[in-house]
Amino acid sequence: MTSIDRLPPGPGPYTSLDVAPNLAAARVWLVIPCFRVRGHILRVIHKAPTWVEGIVCVDDACPEGSGDYIEAEAKDPRVVVVRLPENQGVGGATLAGYRAAAALGARVLIKVDGDDQMDLAYAAQLVAPILLGEADYAKGNRFTSISHLKTMPSIRVFGNAILSFAAKLSTGYWNIFDPTNGYTAIEANVARLVMEKRVSRRFFFETDLLYHLGTLRAVVRDVPMPARYADEVSNIRIGRIVGPFAVKHLRNLIQRVLGQYFVRDFNAASLQLIAGLFSALFGFSYALSYLAGREPGDVASAGVVMMAALPIILGAQFLLQAMNFDVLNVPSRPIHPYLQTLERLQDRGA
Repeated sequence: MTSIDRLPPGPGPYTSLDVAPNLAAARVWLVIPCFRVRGHILRVIHKAPTWVEGIVCVDDACPEGSGDYIEAEAKDPRVVVVRLPENQGVGGATLAGYRAAAALGARVLIKVDGDDQMDLAYAAQLVAPILLGEADYAKGNRFTSISHLKTMPSIRVFGNAILSFAAKLSTGYWNIFDPTNGYTAIEANVARLVMEKRVSRRFFFETDLLYHLGTLRAVVRDVPMPARYADEVSNIRIGRIVGPFAVKHLRNLIQRVLGQYFVRDFNAASLQLIAGLFSALFGFSYALSYLAGREPGDVASAGVVMMAALPIILGAQFLLQAMNFDVLNVPSRPIHPYLQTLERLQDRGA
């Protein structure tokens, strides 16, 4: 077992992902953020597949002393303990784990929680799309089957459904669901690019990571898997995150639309957005102006009704067309093969 008290200054060296004949040669590492999971973490480590090359456990300033506990009790020689001097949240701990694993030569990074909610038997399904060159990032999806949701509390089913639609809007990944699922895998070169972004460090991490992957045009793939709930205690308080999550989704939506359709590109959807917003705002403004100035008992003429209704209808149609364009514009070509080739060329040039 290895202990790391200070992380390397940067994201660390990265090696290209060669075609691996088997999972044991793929250099896959687990990254486990640890905060108040002392009662479950050893079970998670014990269940790590034999083909996993290393396991990074990040003690996120855990009040239970998880780093010391793991070093004292875990017998797996693959375990590396990383200690953070201050609590950075699940996002900060995960990014710290990415950095440490990448510095040690990892090529694919699987993030799994330390509360034993995530079935490591599905780790191979997460890694496969990346090794096959079909995705840059893979994540679990518990909503592909009703049978997968049997153990999930009803309030969580409803909340995740709402959050999933909000995430589709704010990230642009219309092809995925269950955005808060923290069981994920990412290619190391893509992780290096993500670590340069200002990704949210707290509970919005998984969704914000998707937003930043979208700015990179990375390909994301859903992997079906069942929900697992037992005696673990969640650190999330629903009432406290609804407002902040809504604000962050709106912020990411605005930034994404401006960046994707008015800064990095200008296309049919850009024109449709302008026309749709202008038409809808004109219709609403005209209607409000008429209502504010009319005398009591006045009945609007057909012309007045059309002047208000027609722009709103046209605006809605333009906005729906822009949304349709956005749905069809989901990234489809993985970026990590390009990053690997670039890395090889740079290594040869050096």
